[in-house]
Amino acid sequence: MSKKILILGASSDIGFETVKYFLKKNWTVTAHYNTSKKKLSQLGKRKNLKLLKFNLIKIHLFEKFIRKNSNEISNYDAFVSLTGHMKLKKFHKILPSDLIDHFNVNYISNLLIIQKILDKMKKKKWGRILLASSIGTKFGGGNLTMPYSVSKHLNEFFPSIYKNYYKYNIMINALQIGVTDTKLHLKDKKKNMKKRIQLIPIKKMASTNEVAKYIYFLCSGENTLITNQIINISGGE
Repeated sequence: MSKKILILGASSDIGFETVKYFLKKNWTVTAHYNTSKKKLSQLGKRKNLKLLKFNLIKIHLFEKFIRKNSNEISNYDAFVSLTGHMKLKKFHKILPSDLIDHFNVNYISNLLIIQKILDKMKKKKWGRILLASSIGTKFGGGNLTMPYSVSKHLNEFFPSIYKNYYKYNIMINALQIGVTDTKLHLKDKKKNMKKRIQLIPIKKMASTNEVAKYIYFLCSGENTLITNQIINISGGE
């Protein structure tokens, strides 16, 4: 029987490549999206692919959804969060509501799912959880992306209770993703990507396929030792 994975933020560029990679490895995938499923629809109808639409800003509705579908949510073998809510705003104009929206999508949604899946993983003595962070958390974020970076930084926090689960072959990690060739960079029209790439020691961006391979490894049975770690894949930054 194939293993089952839930991927939040599956319609992002990295998310789409990750979905494809897990399908290629014969996993059963539930792929979450919010506004656009155009890219995911390209994968066609498959028995091992389910699409899940949800606006995670409305966290109270997502919490109700999880309670209502508790049995299904708790039965995943792996969970990956690649959510990437980003609203560009100058520091002095950031409102509490901006921070709350980012927290809801990029962190609290993850926590709600983890609360549901850990005990079932413990019974199965197998589980993989991977939360995507960003290289921006290392440097304080960009001039317009503080809410995004601080919400992603929360994914690098490992509650002490997680240590009770590691002995049951449950691996929980954060992936600090470096500059990757995605549309996300197009949001900031003033961003000079050539200059940004020069700050990377290896002098190149990651491809989405490269990142997907790292995600797969950390969530597969090949990962037998890495847990409780913030793993940086940023070309030396």
